[in-house]
Amino acid sequence: MSAGALIDVSHVVEDGLVTYQGLPAPVICDYLSREASRSHYAPGTEFHIGQIQMVANTGTYVDSPFHRFADGKDLANLPLASLANLDAVVVRIERGRRAVDTAVFEHLDLRGKAVLVDTGWSVHWRTDSYFEGHPFLTAAAARYLVEAGAVMVGIDSLNIDDTEDGRRPVHTTLLHNDIPIVEHLTNLAALPDRGFKFFAVPVKVRAFGTFPVRAFALL
Repeated sequence: MSAGALIDVSHVVEDGLVTYQGLPAPVICDYLSREASRSHYAPGTEFHIGQIQMVANTGTYVDSPFHRFADGKDLANLPLASLANLDAVVVRIERGRRAVDTAVFEHLDLRGKAVLVDTGWSVHWRTDSYFEGHPFLTAAAARYLVEAGAVMVGIDSLNIDDTEDGRRPVHTTLLHNDIPIVEHLTNLAALPDRGFKFFAVPVKVRAFGTFPVRAFALL
């Protein structure tokens, strides 16, 4: 693959998509259809204006500190430098492992880097299996990533935390330290282990903690 290639690592958002069980799926429809628009313009001219109703945690999304902490940075206050053109590494996890602990990170230089955790779980996307027994980071791994200087952490799984642990220690540790989290990544197998740039930029929304992104790598 040539240098400068762009690799998409985000899921498609579409009508009816269930990202996380218990949260409503997006409703995508016309606000102004092409047919209805014709009465507003010259003959042969038409436009489409779409409408989407969704919760913030839809598709591949980024969590800002405000998602966890009332006084944390919201999406509008996240610096672009924390979301775009980041040096990045991919950490490959043995398939079938659930709890991802510090050992997989200890041999890597993570300072100033986006750390993308490739568990392979995205193969279950849009199936019931996606919601059961997903891989996650341990609390100790989150603390290590902070100490190692990671600036963003992403995972291709249902949640970066064990959803059976109501404390959500990984979200708590990373977001407390202003480290954005990207969840529900995909296609990480297409990326090299290192030597690329990563981008996960949401819409700049005030008083919002999470929003979908078009996450991609620049090789």
